[in-house]
Amino acid sequence: MKSLEILVERIILSSRWLLVVFYLGLVAALAVYAVSFAYKFIKVAGDVFTLGEAEMILAMLGLIDAALVASLIVMVMISGYENFVSRFDDTDADVSFLGKLDSGSLKIKVASSIVAISSIHLLQVFLNSSQYSDSRIMWLTLMHIAFVISAVMLGYLEKVMASVKAAGKQKL
Repeated sequence: MKSLEILVERIILSSRWLLVVFYLGLVAALAVYAVSFAYKFIKVAGDVFTLGEAEMILAMLGLIDAALVASLIVMVMISGYENFVSRFDDTDADVSFLGKLDSGSLKIKVASSIVAISSIHLLQVFLNSSQYSDSRIMWLTLMHIAFVISAVMLGYLEKVMASVKAAGKQKL
């Protein structure tokens, strides 16, 4: 019976390596997104003298939005791999800025990134408000508010959990 328990535990522990497929998929998605970003940048650079100020701001916001999404992908890849699969063995690779995030901190960073991306998208909508119906703008604003509230709640819960952990350590 004990050997069956050990086998099950080894299978469950080894299953974490299945996550590597997802992280490699994110690497591929990031590469495709980089090509898309380069295309957008070349298009904006070619139109720099023909775009008005509002159109140029919208184009720059699109590039900023793409950079935030790419950063979010990198953050999830590195932190997720370090937290759930394996530590990076390469001592020259400095991933300490992300790899040491626990799952709670990672959730907060992801939520903050989503709020930033949503803010940029909402700003783009407001700058092009004539192209959107009032009801669409209202729903987009409500979704953004939901993202903000979710991020604040995650931050609050993380703070509560940190204080509970600290109180538990003081009792020991």
